[in-house]
Amino acid sequence: ALPGHLLRGLLPLLTVFRLERAEGAARRAGLSTQPIWRKLWDDVMKTRPPNSENITCWRKKFLETFFSNVLHGVLDVSSDWRLNDHHFSPLLHSSPHVSQLTLCNMLQGAVELTAEHNQKVLENLAVSLRILKFQHLLSSDQSIRRSLVLLLHRLIHHGSVSQVSMYSWPVPDTVLLVLILSMSAGFWRSGNALTCQSSPCGLCREKDKAQSQESAQERAERGHCDGREWSDGENQKGSPRAPEEADAEVNRCRADVCLNSVLSGLRSHLQNQACEEASSKVPCDHSSSQGGSSHCISDQLSCHPVLRKTRRRLKSAAGKKRRCLRRSRGPYADPDDLYDFVFTVAREDNSGLLDKNSTTEGENAENWTSSSPGSPCTGHAVCKKRGGSAGIFSLKAAHRFRSVSTLELFSIPLTGETCRTLSNLLSSWVSLENLVLSYNGLGANIFCILSGLRALSRHSDCHLRVVRVSDVFSHMPCMELVCCILSAFHRLHTLSVSFDLKNQLEVNRPDANPSCSEAEIPESCLEQLEIRFPREPLHTAFLVPVLKASKSLQQLSLDSATLPCSQEFGLLLEALKECNPNLKKLSFHDMNLAEHQKEVLLLLQDPVLQEITFSFCRLFESSTTEFLSEIINTVKRNTSLKSLKLPGNRLGNHRLVALADIFSEDSFSSLCQLDVSSNCIKPDGLLEFTKKLEGHIQQRGGQIQFTHLRLFQNWLDQDAETAQEALRRLKAVCSVVNDSWDSSQAFADYISVM
Repeated sequence: ALPGHLLRGLLPLLTVFRLERAEGAARRAGLSTQPIWRKLWDDVMKTRPPNSENITCWRKKFLETFFSNVLHGVLDVSSDWRLNDHHFSPLLHSSPHVSQLTLCNMLQGAVELTAEHNQKVLENLAVSLRILKFQHLLSSDQSIRRSLVLLLHRLIHHGSVSQVSMYSWPVPDTVLLVLILSMSAGFWRSGNALTCQSSPCGLCREKDKAQSQESAQERAERGHCDGREWSDGENQKGSPRAPEEADAEVNRCRADVCLNSVLSGLRSHLQNQACEEASSKVPCDHSSSQGGSSHCISDQLSCHPVLRKTRRRLKSAAGKKRRCLRRSRGPYADPDDLYDFVFTVAREDNSGLLDKNSTTEGENAENWTSSSPGSPCTGHAVCKKRGGSAGIFSLKAAHRFRSVSTLELFSIPLTGETCRTLSNLLSSWVSLENLVLSYNGLGANIFCILSGLRALSRHSDCHLRVVRVSDVFSHMPCMELVCCILSAFHRLHTLSVSFDLKNQLEVNRPDANPSCSEAEIPESCLEQLEIRFPREPLHTAFLVPVLKASKSLQQLSLDSATLPCSQEFGLLLEALKECNPNLKKLSFHDMNLAEHQKEVLLLLQDPVLQEITFSFCRLFESSTTEFLSEIINTVKRNTSLKSLKLPGNRLGNHRLVALADIFSEDSFSSLCQLDVSSNCIKPDGLLEFTKKLEGHIQQRGGQIQFTHLRLFQNWLDQDAETAQEALRRLKAVCSVVNDSWDSSQAFADYISVM
């Protein structure tokens, strides 16, 4: 109720607790607390956050970082008087503002969050948290893994976490990795382990109780419940049941609910499971759930020991006693429960799936790419050599919960065993929308992952829209991998395939794989395609079918490809013009276009493209001044081009100064962004460019659309005073992004690796 001028003077004097409570009053008074939260950040955190120019709410940024720092013990709340308030509970009061959280090292944060005194904190996180990250993890003991189980179950299965990301784990703990992957996919333990009254999760008990009561009511209405209590077997029909008998009825119905949950989670896997247990000689792959699955399901129900035991009515006292003992021990009675579950997933005994007549890896790759969309993987020697086909996933003890929609794995080596587990999880992960696998050392195990993705594509409710795969070595040609994925996922919006080098196996393979060129790619919804070739030749014969199938393509990026002949680049441009009328952004990186000046000019004339990137393409390596003039005149006439990026093309001072003519008085250009990073630009050249640009702006009466100039990694440190003057004058015209780059050290580093 304070007047605005008093409130304005009072806000900087408040503690974090009081400032948070005064937020509403400040908003009603038309006052912004953003400067105060920004000052708090500077005083308490004492660091500059990355991308600070993009931070829209310093209150949220401060409280979210504050929560993480307190949780990991790197911030002492007594270090600043604004944090030291006896009313202020650091984790409790900041948790509602946490949308992303990183857990690292020994997972101490998971232990703290699942402690009894932080129950309310965990409830707040279940509502606010969207992104959960793991970084630099180390091996953990059983008690820590139990805490992680409770945390993931609450935040993912009963919370709002939609993204799980893992970073930099050079030697991953298989138990921990599989645990995180499985729970992210919505799988954990058997149905009765999380639905018994002894379960630590009240949400599971409440949900199961409601389902059990509903099921019991439906059975009572149909007349199926009478006379089937789990008691001593006496007929109680027509007489009121005792309380303990009613409880027994609820337990029986709970078991039915558990069975239904398990069946729903297993439905896409039952055929594999039935084949696995029915035959030890026939390999079993991901196969279609349509047509022929009902027989497998019935066989599975009759032969699967867990399902058989869950489904049948146990009337003996001994059976009842065993159930009671099992419930009384609780879900964590046996210290090996967690270990056993994880390795049931990760190391299922697939010895019966070995195929003595397995084919070679190359043949299997060909089988995968040539199979029709939606067809199962025909089996891979990689999987068979390691003990079974990809796609065999044991869910005997699993219950299906809510799963995340984004999975990212960065710099985490994946063994064949882990790849098979991930493949099996992917095969039914219908909620997954974004999959990022970056530098995981997949090698030949890429076929295992592809098998799981192929199985996932057969689900009508599959939501996968973004796939990004990058690694050091490629085990198959990039275009072959692109065709494989697109042939299965026609609804994919973004596909990125990136490899640094070919491995020796792939080097020895022929460049032209018939299976790739002959694979039929259905019309897709692809909007963004990024391919980084490991110095592979760019064969347009393989790329054109992809472009023809991608009528909605808006962004295309080609990186590190070689041009086998001079005609290939021209054929590519013709295909783009014919097949992709909606293409808005086109990028070439690390491709030698010095001998393709005509094609470069044709691209700059395109009336549809809005952003063009020639990054480290050696454009001016052997060019003449006429070529630069033609580029400038072409851009001046192009009214659709908004962004031109020319990093790493040896512009130098004189060419940069010439580029200022793009904004001359007679120009029709709509260019807003220009990137001239890594172009050997010196301070005097930048100052001359600035003066010429100012002259053109004055001639046009200040009417210019140019807004952004990028100057990273240029030689501006050679004359600091001149560089500062040029930058000061440039910033009055447009937004300038540059860095403090030591050109002498960079040159020394360059010489040292030559």
